[in-house]
Amino acid sequence: MSASTHTSVYRNDLLAGKVAFITGGGSGICKGIARAFMSHGASTAIVGRKADRLQAAAAELSDETGQRCLAVPADVRQPETIEAALAKTIEEYGSLDVVVNGAAGNFLAPAAGLSYNGFATVIGIDTLGTFNVCRAAFDAGLRDNGGVIINISATLHYGAQPMQTHASAAKAAVDSITRSLALEWGQFGIRVNGIAPGPIAETEGMKRLAPAEEVTKKLERAIAIGRFGRIDEIANVALFLASDAASLVHGETVVADGGAWLGPANIEF
Repeated sequence: MSASTHTSVYRNDLLAGKVAFITGGGSGICKGIARAFMSHGASTAIVGRKADRLQAAAAELSDETGQRCLAVPADVRQPETIEAALAKTIEEYGSLDVVVNGAAGNFLAPAAGLSYNGFATVIGIDTLGTFNVCRAAFDAGLRDNGGVIINISATLHYGAQPMQTHASAAKAAVDSITRSLALEWGQFGIRVNGIAPGPIAETEGMKRLAPAEEVTKKLERAIAIGRFGRIDEIANVALFLASDAASLVHGETVVADGGAWLGPANIEF
């Protein structure tokens, strides 16, 4: 199944009338989430640093779903650009209902070879970026009207992962932010949750982390379900968390990895 295919068990109008603001929405998992939200009635704003990629993605998503998609260039490390992007989104659509924090940076690097700047860059995009967007969205409309925040995390920090000190630290902090904001902001009608994907096929991250076919096959064999996840499967989790079906789910980071984080599987005893 290709990354552009979305398979859903939900009714088509699940998010009808909702407005979603999705960072990292120009590609990969968050583009898939935008597609899923739009396929279920939501209007979206996708956010990223590369205007050309965003415009192309927005046009593609609108053509596929028939829903509106606004391309809003911004850098999650620069709060003023996020504030401007949120203002433009609300001006265009009139409201803000769901925020998805998916902007992320990662690469393979042993800790002893990881530069100071490389570590800071990943923390800046993943951790500071997540807080910046949440904080700006709170002021822009969530405080007064409630809504949903979904933070895209990972499972790297559940144990330890070689060559991923920077990303593991960043995502551990994202999980902490999710819990803290859930505790503080529930009173405003804001639900805050996260999703921790495992290895997901046809994403830029997996192309970088497992570029060789033999590496991919080895990794897949070690997963309990025997395969990588699909973008549409993560999008389905996001649909659940964004919907009223998850009205009592708060402060949780939902692991969606086919059991990958549990340890090597499919071993003959």
